[in-house]
Amino acid sequence: MKITPLDIQQMVFRVKLRGYDQEEVNRFLEEVAQTVESLNRDNAGLRERMASLEHQVADLKRTEVTLSNTLVSAQSLAEDVKRSAQRDAELIVKEAELKASELFRQARVELADTQRDLSMLYKQRLLMVERMRATLHTFERMLDVETSEAYRDSGVVSEDKMQGESSPAR
Repeated sequence: MKITPLDIQQMVFRVKLRGYDQEEVNRFLEEVAQTVESLNRDNAGLRERMASLEHQVADLKRTEVTLSNTLVSAQSLAEDVKRSAQRDAELIVKEAELKASELFRQARVELADTQRDLSMLYKQRLLMVERMRATLHTFERMLDVETSEAYRDSGVVSEDKMQGESSPAR
């Protein structure tokens, strides 16, 4: 089940004797909701950035194909042109290839950074879930202790009543 920040904010706990401070629980739920909302925003932003980078990579691949086609045309034209024109054309093609290669390398670096950031956010999310799970487990143990103490206290009261009933009236 996916928990949204709104689910956390709207969570209502039953009030019992010797229960938790409602204001403190509400503050904690608000902080958790804000944290989840922030993580969701960050995750969405990273997904958008990754989509943008993938789009840039696709554009670079189209540019690479275009550059390859241009290279073939330039080579056929270079055969018909003087040696100096051939050298100029080769220089232009090499510069274009270097630029495309550099842009492609930069896009790969950015994609790797984005994937690393996304992985780190996923690990942080898992850590947060484990922390929440541990906190809930601690609360559960505290409730068990509270319940056993209440049961023991009610047993003592019942024994006192039974002794009081069986002893002679004063």
